Amino acid sequence: MYDYIIVGSGLFGSICAYELEKLNNKVLVLEKRPHVGGNCYTKNVEGINVHKYGPHIFHTNDKRIWDYVSQFVEFNHYTNRTKVNYQGQIYSFPINLMTLSQVWGVKTPQEAQLKLEKNRVPIKNPQNLEEWILSQVGEEIYEIFVKGYTTKQWGREPKYLPSSIIRRLPIRLTYNDNYFNDRYQGIPIGGYTQIFEKLLENVDLETGVDFFDNKEYFESISKKIIFTGKIDELFEYTFGELEYRSLKFEEEILEGDFQGNALINYTEQSVPFTRICEHKHFEFGNQDKTVITREYPDSYSAGKVPYYPVGDQKNLEIYKKYKNLSKDFNNYIFGGRLAEYKYYDMHQVIGSALSKLKRGIINE
Repeated sequence: MYDYIIVGSGLFGSICAYELEKLNNKVLVLEKRPHVGGNCYTKNVEGINVHKYGPHIFHTNDKRIWDYVSQFVEFNHYTNRTKVNYQGQIYSFPINLMTLSQVWGVKTPQEAQLKLEKNRVPIKNPQNLEEWILSQVGEEIYEIFVKGYTTKQWGREPKYLPSSIIRRLPIRLTYNDNYFNDRYQGIPIGGYTQIFEKLLENVDLETGVDFFDNKEYFESISKKIIFTGKIDELFEYTFGELEYRSLKFEEEILEGDFQGNALINYTEQSVPFTRICEHKHFEFGNQDKTVITREYPDSYSAGKVPYYPVGDQKNLEIYKKYKNLSKDFNNYIFGGRLAEYKYYDMHQVIGSALSKLKRGIINE
C-alpha cells in the first residue's frame, strides 16, 4: 500500500514525490512517457543537450525558488535574447529600443515614445489580444511581430484570444533585449533531466504506464492520488473537452553553427513553423555539429501532447465546473498545468508544489 501515487513526473509531481519521501511516505510515481521530466525532458544528442519538447529557460524573481532548484543542479548564466525573422529581416526581440530603431529609425527613448504615441490605435478598453497590442504599439509593429506568429501558435486570429496571452511580452524604451525581467535566469549545465533523476531517485517509479489503463487498481493501492494530468480526462469529459494547443517538432543534425542564436522566431503567417531552436547555444557550446528544431503549432487531439491551455472564457467556464467537481474527491490532489488548466512557467509550478506542501494540503 502506498501513501501516495503520483500521476506524472513533471515538476509538480516530481517535487511532491521528493518532499513526501523525505517525510518517510511511501511514494509511487507513474509516468505515461518512457522518460521522466514531462515537457522539461532533455536528451544528449551529439554532445548537445536537446530540449525535446521545446525550449525551457528557467527564470524567477523568487530567491527561495532559485535556491531550491539550484540544490539539484548548477545553472549557467544564459540570458534569453530571442531574435525575429520577418520577410528575411532579423529584428531584436522582445520589443525594445533596438527593435523600434530597426523598424522606424528612432535613436532615443524620447523619439521612440513619440513614434509609439503617433502609431498607437486609440482603444480605451481593449477587449482582446489584438486590441490590446494595437493600443500599445500600433499596426506596423503588430503586423511584424505579433499577428502572424500568434495566429499560427493558437490556430485562431488574435481578436479571438484573451489579452492575457500577450501582456507577458515586455515592451521597453531601452536597449535591454533580455526576454525576461527576472533577477535569476539560466539553463541547467548538463540539461534538465538530471534534476528529475535526483528528485525521483528514492521513490518507486514506473515509466511507460498510463494511469487510466488501470485506474481502479492504482486507486485501491494508494491512500491518496496526486494527479497532474488532464482534469477533463479524469472526469471522463463530463462537461466537455477542454481545448489545448499542441506542437510538432522537426529535429535536424547539421554541421557547424546554423543561426548563431538559441531562438529565432518566424513571425510571417506564410512560414509554417513558429521558431527554430539551436540547442547548443543554451550552454554556449562550440561543438562541430549542431542540433536544430523547427517548432510547428498543431491542433490538439487524442494521442498528442497538450502543451498550451486555451484559456478563453468558454474554456475557463468549463474548467470551473471540473474544479468544483474535484472538491468532492478528497483522496485526490490536483496540480500542474493540465490539472489546473493554467499556463504555468516552471518556477510557478515549483512554487505551487512547495506552497501546497507547506500549507499541509498534500500532507493532511
